Amino acid sequence: MNKLESDFLSAQEVASILKIARNTVYELIKRGELPSARVGKQVRITRQDVETYLTRGKSSPTPTVAPLSPQFAAKLPAQDRDAVITYPQPFAENPRGNEFIICGQDISIDILINHLNMVTDILRIYRSYLGSYNGIYALYQGHVNVATTHLWDGDLDEYNIPYVKKMMPGIPALIVRIGERQHGFYIKRGNPKGVTGWEDLKRRDIVIVNREKGSGTRVLIDEKLRLMGMDGEAVQGYSSEYKSHLAAATVVSQGQADIAVGSETGCKNVRDIKFIPLQTECYDLIIRKADAAKQPYRKILDIVTSKGYRMDLENIGGFNTRETGRILQ
Repeated sequence: MNKLESDFLSAQEVASILKIARNTVYELIKRGELPSARVGKQVRITRQDVETYLTRGKSSPTPTVAPLSPQFAAKLPAQDRDAVITYPQPFAENPRGNEFIICGQDISIDILINHLNMVTDILRIYRSYLGSYNGIYALYQGHVNVATTHLWDGDLDEYNIPYVKKMMPGIPALIVRIGERQHGFYIKRGNPKGVTGWEDLKRRDIVIVNREKGSGTRVLIDEKLRLMGMDGEAVQGYSSEYKSHLAAATVVSQGQADIAVGSETGCKNVRDIKFIPLQTECYDLIIRKADAAKQPYRKILDIVTSKGYRMDLENIGGFNTRETGRILQ
């Protein structure tokens, strides 16, 4: 095999390197996170792009972003523009130039957008991957239309409501429950370090992989450390930040860290990873109350409170839907 051939990898070879399922590789390509080329009917990825993907998982901005119109980009603060991608649309762009931005990283938002596409064809829908804290802030600033969040307040042992109240002063909001899910540790299968819970973060022989500032997972980690009287910098690996559950789980699977924190579904396609559930978290959708009666916000509320949306969440697994669609003031 010559050098040119060895530099190009199949989806299966990339899956083996990253220790994830082949379907997950295709999903990364679809989302624009992993560049690829077609050779006949086959997909090929360069070794350099695989290495760049892993490096890009750290806290630097994601460079693979779909182009934005100058008018749309001008509405966003400069630091947020790299976190927004266009969501593929099955209909022509609205000639009036309406843009609608839904903020969130979870697959439940993909499902919501799919439902929304089926009932409206007059919007240019954009998907932002800003984390929970930054998503609420963007909603407060008027840079996005809808935010989603899973932020835990350690003092109140409560999700989302305390943050929305503090971060959106004077702006009444509706908080709509998407569902409950398990958050916990990703560890190597077989649990070679004997990890059992949060107290293990105090151990000097444990190396963690962290999430980026502003993500719900990062807030959970920081709150747990605070309540244990620990400074994050005392934890090995604390400064190593990755921007998705998948990237963090992959680092653990490759033996570069002992623990990552994420949702139960976030590691299901990563080989050699065991999930230890530690926390039941609430994943919620946030809109301004003043928008609730407007379209398409009304349609979004109808979707989230519908039986069909609940069934879709149950089909993908990982969500307890007993409170899906519950509206909190």
